Amino acid sequence: MEEEGFKVTDRRHRDAASGPEPKADPPDLSSVFVMFASWALIGLGEAPDPATGQRGLDLPQARDAIETLRLLREKTAGNRTEPESRLLEELLYDVQMRYVRVAKTAGG
Repeated sequence: MEEEGFKVTDRRHRDAASGPEPKADPPDLSSVFVMFASWALIGLGEAPDPATGQRGLDLPQARDAIETLRLLREKTAGNRTEPESRLLEELLYDVQMRYVRVAKTAGG
């Protein structure tokens, strides 16, 4: 009786008939801003944790994500496009206001 195992497929040398693998869009500043805003929302319990599917309150995580967005605003000043700047300001305002509301409710 043969044991079942796992199969490793080397995709470095794809068959020409199957075509190239689709390329993912390279990360950009907007996606980085959205990622940290998402972390803030997860920490605020307003979005489920993708690892567990559960919602929970983690104010330090939310605060760290907001501080990282503030740091990114400072460090990328003069190097953002107008749409990137607008997105960053909108996200930062939104998560800060949500943080204040949730922290008051949580007694923090």
